[in-house]
Amino acid sequence: MVNYLLSDTVLYLSFLALKVVVTVSIVMFSLFFVMWFERKLIGHFQVRLGPMRVGPHGILQPLADGLKVFMKEDLIPANAHKFLFVLAPFIALFTAIIPFAVIPFGPEIGIWFKKPLSILGHPITWYITDINIGILYVFAISSLTVYAIVLAGWSSNNKYSLLGGLRSAAQMISYEISMGLAIVGVIMLSQSLSLVKIVESQFQFPFLIVQPLGFIIYLIAAVAETNRSPFDLPEAESELVAGFLTEYSSMKYAMFFIAEYTNMITISALATTMFLGGWYGPSFLPPIIWFLVKMFFFLFLYVWLRATLPRFRYDQLMSFGWKVLLPAAIANIFITGIVISLFFGK
Repeated sequence: MVNYLLSDTVLYLSFLALKVVVTVSIVMFSLFFVMWFERKLIGHFQVRLGPMRVGPHGILQPLADGLKVFMKEDLIPANAHKFLFVLAPFIALFTAIIPFAVIPFGPEIGIWFKKPLSILGHPITWYITDINIGILYVFAISSLTVYAIVLAGWSSNNKYSLLGGLRSAAQMISYEISMGLAIVGVIMLSQSLSLVKIVESQFQFPFLIVQPLGFIIYLIAAVAETNRSPFDLPEAESELVAGFLTEYSSMKYAMFFIAEYTNMITISALATTMFLGGWYGPSFLPPIIWFLVKMFFFLFLYVWLRATLPRFRYDQLMSFGWKVLLPAAIANIFITGIVISLFFGK
């Protein structure tokens, strides 16, 4: 009996490990597409072609860039704290990938076959796992990214890197508060912290319809949280250096940008889950295709903003976060509470 239970446990853990490997592989592969997608789209916004030389329509350009970065010399400053200097990019990449453990890309696969499909009583799903505090898990892990930035700036033993790291940390903390408050209305409407339950509660209509202010706040805060234009102050300091990245080179330098693009995908997937109805859509497309279409629409907004808006000054960035977004997010919670009490209260 013990051997039977042990074999079942090993089989199920092997199945989970397979799901983790497949999910991470798909996310890493999609990074190449997102990088190419951004460069091509910005090229068309600026009336030029973008990458065209490497592969059909430049589709292999991200691979060429990756090989070039990998072959660069890996330098570490002589007076840097070597352990933390090396650890920082790994923290950034790790905290960017881990949230995908609870993001639901689709429903149970058995729905397609009109019958349940399971392994050892566990249904086969388009997500690794579902926990009842999924959204808190994502925000808790994502908030650790600030440690990578601060450690990168401090361990470089460079004054400009340290200042860039501190400014970046202040920016991320400031906008993370507004982003967290923006989804409180979604939680109030769904009555759950589980990402799967949040999607299922949007069966009739996406929460974007009843939470437009929350979506706008989330969109703006998400752009600032991922250090993207027009809030890309961390990589564009007034000293004309690369901020906390100044002393990094080769693959450690690339790991920060891989983490940035991974965070873009994470934020887009969360926006799809919480505001755009997740995998729900007309039946002529599979649920996971609807999820990916909505997610890449959000990624398109990222690129559109970068090609359109000028960069903020740092004082404008902080003032907008604390004096505009934060009060608006609190007002959205207050209004949502009133509406739920008046129309849905018992």
